[in-house]
Amino acid sequence: MTRDFLKLAGLLGTSFLAFGTAGAKPLHLFSSPALSPDGRLVATLDTLEHPESDETPVPSLVLRSLPDGKATTIALPCNDCVPSSPSWSPDGQHLAFILRQKKTQNRQIVSVTPGGHGVTTLLKFTGSLQDLRYGPDGTLAVLAIADARRDPGALQAGAPETGEIDAKEDEQRIATVEKDGLHWQSPDDLYVYEYDWQKAPEPAFIGTAAKGNGDANWWQAHLSRFTHGQETVLYTHPLSQQIGLPLVAPDGRSVSFVSGLMSDFGFFGGDPMQLDLTRPKAAPVALTRNVHSTVTGLSWCGGRLIASAIASPKTLFQALDDKSPLMVLDDDLLSDGGGEPRLVCASTQSVVVRQNFTKAPELWAGPIGSWRAVTHDNEGQTAPFTATSISWTSDGYTVQGWHLAPKERPAPQTYHGKVPMITMIHGGPSSAVTPRFLRATGDSAVLLKAGYDVFMPNPRGSYGQGEAFTMANRRDFGHGDLRDIHRGIDALEKQAPIDEHRLGVTGYSYGGYMTMWIVTQTNRFKAAAAGGGIANWQSYYGQNGIDAWMPPFFGATVYDDPAIYAHSSPMTFIKQVRTPTFIYVGANDVECPPAQSLEFYHALRALGIPTSLVIYPGEGHGMRGRDHAIDAQKRMIAWFDRYLSGSGPRPGPTN
Repeated sequence: MTRDFLKLAGLLGTSFLAFGTAGAKPLHLFSSPALSPDGRLVATLDTLEHPESDETPVPSLVLRSLPDGKATTIALPCNDCVPSSPSWSPDGQHLAFILRQKKTQNRQIVSVTPGGHGVTTLLKFTGSLQDLRYGPDGTLAVLAIADARRDPGALQAGAPETGEIDAKEDEQRIATVEKDGLHWQSPDDLYVYEYDWQKAPEPAFIGTAAKGNGDANWWQAHLSRFTHGQETVLYTHPLSQQIGLPLVAPDGRSVSFVSGLMSDFGFFGGDPMQLDLTRPKAAPVALTRNVHSTVTGLSWCGGRLIASAIASPKTLFQALDDKSPLMVLDDDLLSDGGGEPRLVCASTQSVVVRQNFTKAPELWAGPIGSWRAVTHDNEGQTAPFTATSISWTSDGYTVQGWHLAPKERPAPQTYHGKVPMITMIHGGPSSAVTPRFLRATGDSAVLLKAGYDVFMPNPRGSYGQGEAFTMANRRDFGHGDLRDIHRGIDALEKQAPIDEHRLGVTGYSYGGYMTMWIVTQTNRFKAAAAGGGIANWQSYYGQNGIDAWMPPFFGATVYDDPAIYAHSSPMTFIKQVRTPTFIYVGANDVECPPAQSLEFYHALRALGIPTSLVIYPGEGHGMRGRDHAIDAQKRMIAWFDRYLSGSGPRPGPTN
C-alpha cells in the first residue's frame, strides 16, 4: 500500500460519507410480514436505519391493523433481544416469535395476543432457532440446533478450524415446541434446511435435507417427508438442479417447490414443480414450460397457488392453475422486504413491501393486484440519482441491466462533457439486481455520492429470463458473462455521456471473482475493486467450506476435470493484468476464503501491478461490522478517484 493512497483515504474519511446524509431522515425498513388468518392484522419486523449512525440497527416487532395501518410496537421482555420469525396460530389468537439475546446463543420462543399484550414464554433454549411455524392443529414447530457452534449460514463468520476437522457437525432438526421442551421430528444425522407442515393425523412435515455439514451440502439436499423422527426420501434432484421453498397444499395432498440451478442457499430461483404426495414414488411435474422469468416465491392465496417471479426488469405474480387467468406485472419490486419478489397471503388479503430504486419501501395490502398503501413512514425520502433499465442483445440473448446516474456530481468528475462509470457486478451468479431502494450506507449509494455513474448488469447466469438463461454460463464462468457486460457498456455509451477512458469495475463474491477475471481479460477498465473474490478455481475447491456448489456449475469435481476449472481461473491468465486493483475480504470468510485474495494480491505484487489488500478481522462473507464496511468504502472510493480522475493524464486506446 502506498503512502499517497493512505493519505488520500484519510482525507476522504472526513468528508465523502457525509455527502448527502447530514440531517437525513432515517430509512424505515420492513421485513418478514406475517398476516393473521383473517387478514385483519399484519406483523412485521421494522428497522430504522440512520445514515449517520455506525451502529447496526435492531428491528422492532410491530402489529398493524388492516386496512388503516394503525401500529402497535410489541414490548419485548428483554432489552438486548432481537426478534425474528413471527408466526400466527391457526385461530389467530396468538402471535409467536423468536428472541435472540445479542452476542449469545440464548434463545426464547414467546407469544402475544392479537393486541400485542400478554407476553408468554413458551421455550428457553441454548443454540440456534429459526423458521417458526404453526401447524394445522395449533402446534408450533421450529428448526433448531442444540448448542450451535455459530449461527447457521455460510455468510456468517466461520468458526476457527482447529482440532480434529469435521469430528462434530451442527445438526439442524425439525422440532415441535411442547410444554417440557423440544420434541425432535427429524433424524439426528440430517441437516434440515426448510420445511412445511403437512396436514395429517399426527405431526408430519415436508422439507429439504442432506447429511453432513449444513453449509457445505445444501446443493445436494433432497426432498423428504418427516414423521415420528424418521425420514422418507421423496425426490432426489439431478446434479444441475437444486430445490427450495417447499410449500404443502392446504389439503396436504401435494407439495410445490422451486427447482433450478442455484448458487446460494436463500437466493432461490428456478421453475415451479409439484409432487403428488398421495402416490408412492411419484415424480414431480413442471407447472410452467419455457418461460422467460424466474420463480422466487410460492404462496397459497385463496385456494390458488401463486408464483412470485422476476421477469426482468419487472415483478410478476401468476396463478399456476387452469382457472381464470391471474397475472400481475409491476415495474416496482414487490416482496417480503427482501430483494426477490415474494407474496404473503391470508384469507382474501395479501401483503407486499413495495419499492424501487428511487421510491422508499412501504407496506401495501389488499387483494392481489389491488393493493393500497398501509404505511407512509418513508414519505419525504428522496433519491439524488436517476435509475433506468437498459436492454441489449448478446450472443442471441436479450440481456438487462440498470444504469444509475447522480443528479449532481463534483465538477472535476465531468471531463469534456463525459463522466466516469463503475460497473458493479452482482454475486451468485444465480441472482439478479432488482429495483430495490438504495440504502445511504450501501456501496452503490456511496459511489453515486462520489460522482460516479453506476452500471449494474444482469448477465447470463442471472435470474429473471428463464432457466436456460440462468444455466447459460454453466461450464463457462467469466467468458460469456464478460461478453454480455462489454456489450451492455457499449449500448449504454450510445445513450449516456459515459467516458470510455474512465471505466471502473467492482463486485463482491461472484462479482469479486468477475472483477479479478475481467482484469486478466481486458484493459478496458482503468481501476478495479474486488471484494471476497476467487482467483483460482482449482485451489479454491479445497479451501472453501461449501465446495458442493461447484460440480453443478462446472459439471464435475476439480479432481475429475481440472481443465474446466482452469478455463475460468483468473490465475490462468494472470500475466495479462495491467489494471490497478484494490482487494478486500473477511478473515473468517467460509465462502470465499482470504487465501484466494492473498493469491491474487501476491501475483499482482510480483508483476508490479498497483494493488492493495485489506483483510478485515472477524468478518465472514461480507462486511457485517459497520466500521469495516465504512473503511472498505473509503478505500474503494480513494482507489477509483486516484485512477479515474478527470484531471489526470488521458489513457490511450483500450483492447
